[in-house]
Amino acid sequence: MLDKTQTTVGRREILVKMASAVFAGLVAPAVFDQLTSPSDASPALDLPKLPEPQPNEDVLVRMLRDLQRALQKPLEQRRWVMVIDLRKCVGCHACTISCAVENKLAAGVVYRPVLEEEIGTFPNVTRRFIPRPCMQCSNPPCVPVCPVNATWKRKDGIVEIDYEACIGCRYCVTACPYQARVFDSGRGYLDETPVQASRLLGQKAANVYAEAPAYEYGKAWARREGQSPVGNARKCHFCAHRLERGLLPECVATCIGRATYFGDANDPDSAVAELIGSPNVMRLKEELGTEPNVYYLV
Repeated sequence: MLDKTQTTVGRREILVKMASAVFAGLVAPAVFDQLTSPSDASPALDLPKLPEPQPNEDVLVRMLRDLQRALQKPLEQRRWVMVIDLRKCVGCHACTISCAVENKLAAGVVYRPVLEEEIGTFPNVTRRFIPRPCMQCSNPPCVPVCPVNATWKRKDGIVEIDYEACIGCRYCVTACPYQARVFDSGRGYLDETPVQASRLLGQKAANVYAEAPAYEYGKAWARREGQSPVGNARKCHFCAHRLERGLLPECVATCIGRATYFGDANDPDSAVAELIGSPNVMRLKEELGTEPNVYYLV
């Protein structure tokens, strides 16, 4: 349990947020869609011209082509999905690190951990690595439990969080069966380092990087004590800020084994539409009825 010195959101701020949320909750579904989700008609993007399809081209090029095609469609006609080939994942954690860098994640905040599983019977055992982003469920159990309607599912399937509406109650963290949500308690990587020491940069100077803004959900979020996203629930969002500029999610772009695929499942010509039709595809905890939009090839 956090003590008074560890509490990141004061009582007054919580009360103000809750009072504001009473009104917001009445109109949240419509208003949040208008304020924080991309418009139904995608803005004209200056997307790079990609080469014509080649027989042995890098799958990243194909996925960029798929992405550009999807961005020409209205928002509600897209369904973003991720496919992870567990046969190719080598557990390098490049996706975890690149996600942290792209989203400037704080200490203790991880959007894409890589779980490890030992399979087989000793001595014939091997290890399997399972990247676990947010599942972007079609029926997300984290959404209805939010008392202030700070989280919702976009028309293209991405589940978002409004940091300014979130009061940090963590109901959604508990409700997620995939442990894909985390709470930003305000910790920093340099909290225990010296403020100043000989021949060292010192905490104050080094914190310049840590305090630089992140750009989740298309907005600059400067990291300051008592200000969002400190004190909020946080999660993977398929790098929505990158998608809307014609870029693949950072974890996809940095996967050294090309084990992660991304695209629009509603496009029958996309790589992901082809893969999710494979006989060796599975989804985590399908029996819960969450309809996750992350698929695994085994």
